[in-house]
Amino acid sequence: MWQHLEYMIDRFDPRPTAAGVSEVDTAAMAIRRARDVDLPLLHDLAELDSARPIVGAALVAEVNGRPWAALALEDRRVVADPFLPTAAAVELLRLRARQLATVDRGRAGRALPRWIARRARA
Repeated sequence: MWQHLEYMIDRFDPRPTAAGVSEVDTAAMAIRRARDVDLPLLHDLAELDSARPIVGAALVAEVNGRPWAALALEDRRVVADPFLPTAAAVELLRLRARQLATVDRGRAGRALPRWIARRARA
């Protein structure tokens, strides 16, 4: 119990660390697609955010293996941990979603001429 209290005190301590850089500033963030095993985590994240859980294809922003935010690819709805500084994570999720949408549009545009070309040869 004491370790948990110490953790919470350190987490919300407004004073800078000895080096002047917080753990959040130096942590590496990973943006990845959500998998089936992430459903409970996405559900918990939505509960923290007081939002409906994300269903379907989604992107997840993780820091040190812990999900900070998630974005639904279908409707671009975001759920994020309200107790963490997630603004940058949400922006990265939106950027990655736009990149994926551009790639998907490019593939759809190229598929039609190939289909027509095969049909014309037949």
